[in-house]
Amino acid sequence: MYLMPTHFGPMTGPRRGPDGKGYDCIDTPKNTSYSVSFLTNAEQLKELLPEGFALHGEPVVTVYQIHMKEIEWLAGRGYNMMGVTFPAIYTGERDRAMGPFLTVLWENMTEPILTGREQLGFSKIYCEMPDPAVCRGETHVTAHWQGFRFLDMKLTNMREVMPADYPAPAAPRTDGVLTGLLHYKYIPRTGHWGEADAAYACLTPEESNSRLTGLWKGDGTVEFHSARWEDMPTQYMIVNAFHNLEIKEFRSGTISKTIGSKDLSDQRMLV
Repeated sequence: MYLMPTHFGPMTGPRRGPDGKGYDCIDTPKNTSYSVSFLTNAEQLKELLPEGFALHGEPVVTVYQIHMKEIEWLAGRGYNMMGVTFPAIYTGERDRAMGPFLTVLWENMTEPILTGREQLGFSKIYCEMPDPAVCRGETHVTAHWQGFRFLDMKLTNMREVMPADYPAPAAPRTDGVLTGLLHYKYIPRTGHWGEADAAYACLTPEESNSRLTGLWKGDGTVEFHSARWEDMPTQYMIVNAFHNLEIKEFRSGTISKTIGSKDLSDQRMLV
């Protein structure tokens, strides 16, 4: 597989070792996730959907931040990510797929951002995500860009969920509708600004080796702060779109711990 710069030969990664072989992702990575969901205005969410997508179900937005450790394809290093999703369905010429639509995914490391955008079709961009502050029963999660804090998430009154009460896996569908995480990939055509080299929907199938090892539920709030061009010259329009979403009610706050993942070799284009 080639990625720029191609003139040094094919890449051994991503998500592969120096021998070109993939990893089972059974016992790594080790992840801690923080998430808050809220009910919003359906019409506002519809404006964020690309062609072929439609809102599916309640207009509930989920904001999550995941701190990952011991990633094998990074030789044991880790990185953090933060996504914003809401339920959607995609209808193409051949495929139908439903699941959370990933509007944007912030990460704090170059390699997963570049490979995720170019290979997988994830809408990845950069920000800083420090470890959460935990004090007096409150977990405070933040996100920053070049010193500007654009997100605050707070989790309180967290209660541990016993393993017997963990959510059961979803039953396989029998109607031919695909399920997983939905994306829209777009790569511009050089020199022909406004035209695309690639523009299509993608799916991350939901099957994974990830297993839940800890779960806490409680109350949560999340706030995107209004940003000026001077604060975030290349991202202010993204942050402000979330800042402007109506919050009708907060639904839940969750902290979870998982082990395992997958190498994303099953990522596919939707037609």
